[in-house]
Amino acid sequence: MLCNKSTGKLSIQRITLLAFLTALCQVSRQLLQFLPNVQPVTVILIILTLTVGISDALIVAVLSILLSNMTLGMGVWTIAQIVSFFVVVLVTGLMIKPIFKKIPFALMVFYAGFTGYLYGFIISLIQAPFFGIQNFWIYYASGIPFDTMHAVGNSGFYLILAPILFPLLNKFLNKYYSNGDWK
Repeated sequence: MLCNKSTGKLSIQRITLLAFLTALCQVSRQLLQFLPNVQPVTVILIILTLTVGISDALIVAVLSILLSNMTLGMGVWTIAQIVSFFVVVLVTGLMIKPIFKKIPFALMVFYAGFTGYLYGFIISLIQAPFFGIQNFWIYYASGIPFDTMHAVGNSGFYLILAPILFPLLNKFLNKYYSNGDWK
């Protein structure tokens, strides 16, 4: 749903928000590349999914991965990263968003951590055949320490970013889309 229902056009405010969040994801990946699997991208996508929806979160996910991988390196993992973020966004949008207002903050911190493991499982599932891995479970188990770093990072970033991004995104939506044209 990229366009305003009444005019059929993509608003400049929406383009700007998506570009800003894509840049935030891309820059954060660049700045934190020295820490394996510790980056706020997953948390930004969770927050974006919960506030503005699945389609916008997917746009930011795809663009941020493509842009950052232009400098960090492209490969078959790029497809796996996009699909893994796709799954995280879908799970968040379809399972968490309908009950989000009832979920305690601490449980959302836990969920953010869980998505680090979900992302790691999906990316391993996709990459194993590309690399000719015969035993998936051994391959997956070897990545669990990195998934744990991703999970801990996600929980920490959720603690930091949720109190900042939720109010900012809600303020933005109320200012420019109080008539409900965003969705």
